[in-house]
Amino acid sequence: MKSIKIHFLGASCTVTGSKFLLESQEANILIDCGMFQGIKELREKNWEPFPVDASIIDFVLLTHAHLDHTGYLPRLVKQGFRGKIIGTAPTLGITEIILRDSGKIHEESAERANEEGYTKHQPAEAFYTIREAENTLGFFRSEEIDHWITLTKNIKYRFQYNGHILGATFIELDISGKIFVFSGDIGREHDLLLYPPKKPEYADYLFVESTYGNKLHPVESVSEKLVGLINETIENRGTLIIPSFAVERLQTLMFILWKLYKENLIPDIPVFIDSPMGNNVLSVFQKFPDWHKIPPKDFIAMQNRMNIITSYKETWETIDNPRPKIVIAGSGMVTGGRVLTYLQQLIDRPSTLIMLVGYQAEGTRGRQLFEGAQEIKFFGKYYPVKAKVHHIESLSAHADQNGLLDWMSEIKNTPEEVFLIHGEPTALDAFRVKIKDTYNWKATIPKLNEIREIKIEISE
Repeated sequence: MKSIKIHFLGASCTVTGSKFLLESQEANILIDCGMFQGIKELREKNWEPFPVDASIIDFVLLTHAHLDHTGYLPRLVKQGFRGKIIGTAPTLGITEIILRDSGKIHEESAERANEEGYTKHQPAEAFYTIREAENTLGFFRSEEIDHWITLTKNIKYRFQYNGHILGATFIELDISGKIFVFSGDIGREHDLLLYPPKKPEYADYLFVESTYGNKLHPVESVSEKLVGLINETIENRGTLIIPSFAVERLQTLMFILWKLYKENLIPDIPVFIDSPMGNNVLSVFQKFPDWHKIPPKDFIAMQNRMNIITSYKETWETIDNPRPKIVIAGSGMVTGGRVLTYLQQLIDRPSTLIMLVGYQAEGTRGRQLFEGAQEIKFFGKYYPVKAKVHHIESLSAHADQNGLLDWMSEIKNTPEEVFLIHGEPTALDAFRVKIKDTYNWKATIPKLNEIREIKIEISE
């Protein structure tokens, strides 16, 4: 009888910072390696030393490429990690884009804070640099989905298609016959771009996300909502600003707008795409057509319909353009990126409309706007919010409570334990009760930095 120690190093009693370390005598495996986002208390945890010696970790298995699942990788390498970082090819392709872009943003943010003096640190430092991001890429190794891959004598794993974003999977980890399933972020059954997520068939220990564990997505027509906002933008000769996640959400919005234009449901209003990371992700979509639903010819036509901004000079030209227009810019929670420049200049105008899409984490500017903030702080200064703020939740890439329960519905055995992760406290507790009522399974809510020990038979 041996033991497996599970370290809950992130996304525990909170949504972001996904990191789960399985410590065993054969190998130490980290599932995801994400950054904390949101409130200052969480963001500051990114700067703390990693809770275990990074050099003892043999493998990092990635469920998908989002920053809260991959954004800590350069810091892990900096602290001594020398193992393998394994994901699907699209996941690693997008992760490379995200890490390079994040390194650039970290460098620029530190430089700007030092130049303009709105930092308490002397000097402000980048969380990681472009070079440190690039140093991480040498540890990448891609693997296919749907087949078991051996790590050690008694440990093997398998990636399974999970929707959510391009390349996303859930991970099945077989340790001496015991199946540990890590859900990652679960996609939706009916998605414009992606296929439905697969479902696990066996799970002795199930680690499941709970972002919308207490909610059902509203039944609303995204197209009708967009048509209304676009017509209002034209009437007011204003700007419709859509802060967007660069991965998946941006491509979905482009596809919806292209279809509306193609079907003559909206006039010929210019659409500006201002997301360097999102532009790079478009190339990953083209490289992996089997992972999504859009035919290549439609994908090219969609891009040709948009004005793809490639320089900061063009960003300012777009802001100064007096025509009614749509701007889609990163980031989706208004935490950084080009959207800050647009909002800094246009948020105090009543003719500006802001459409938030998807989940807005606690402590982000997106959450503040969603909750009706009268002023927002950018680059050390406050700006009054006179723009109208709208929210479309049904574009979320996460399954809601019913979707999460359905994802578990084909598990043939009764899990020994279900660990609820990646959720805010109210969502976690509501989902715990729902799982008990639906399946009569034991579900627990691990705390951040909690360590659980599981006894397991391991053959010699």
